[in-house]
Amino acid sequence: MQFEAQRAIEERVAACTRCRLSSGRTMTVPGDGNPNAELMFIGEGPGANEDRQGHPFVGQAGKLLDRLLDEINLARNDVFVTNVIKCRPPNNRDPESDEIAACEPYLAEQLRGIRPKLIVPLGRFAMNYFLPRATIGRAHGQVAQSGDWLIFPVYHPAAGLRQTRMLNVLREDFQRIPEILATAERPVLPDLGEESGEAVEDPQGQQLSLL
Repeated sequence: MQFEAQRAIEERVAACTRCRLSSGRTMTVPGDGNPNAELMFIGEGPGANEDRQGHPFVGQAGKLLDRLLDEINLARNDVFVTNVIKCRPPNNRDPESDEIAACEPYLAEQLRGIRPKLIVPLGRFAMNYFLPRATIGRAHGQVAQSGDWLIFPVYHPAAGLRQTRMLNVLREDFQRIPEILATAERPVLPDLGEESGEAVEDPQGQQLSLL
């Protein structure tokens, strides 16, 4: 994805009123990082810090994400980080299904533009976007295929802040990322023949296929 395409998505997200979350936001949080990244992280949704700053994972969970990346010799500008939804839900509640559906075209367009070799969903909501019937307890740390996308779910960094055991699990899962990336390839996506530049829907996988 070129920087121009990334900015175009950011502008559409900033003007979006497709769901109720638009009325309570301070800023939209479309995502940021390398628009040609091989590795893409997807979380659930913005929190209070993200809502104020307009960038994903800038609170304590974001600091932990930075440390986990550093441990595998990566930095934020090497990867792309976004969320399933681009506006903060009130009181950080779970996103609702219609809100996820409203944001889906933006995420689908980001995925198609970046074509990452590997997608790392952070937590169950991001994982269930790709693997609707999976549970994070069983699927974390396992490689799965969802349509065109190679998926490697892990626990949300916030879980690592709450429990030392979860932090250790997160570290173990992150340590596998470089070896997976080393053999992964960018997906070859079908040409949808779009000329308008509008967001497109992306088929979601329905089966958890562990590799």
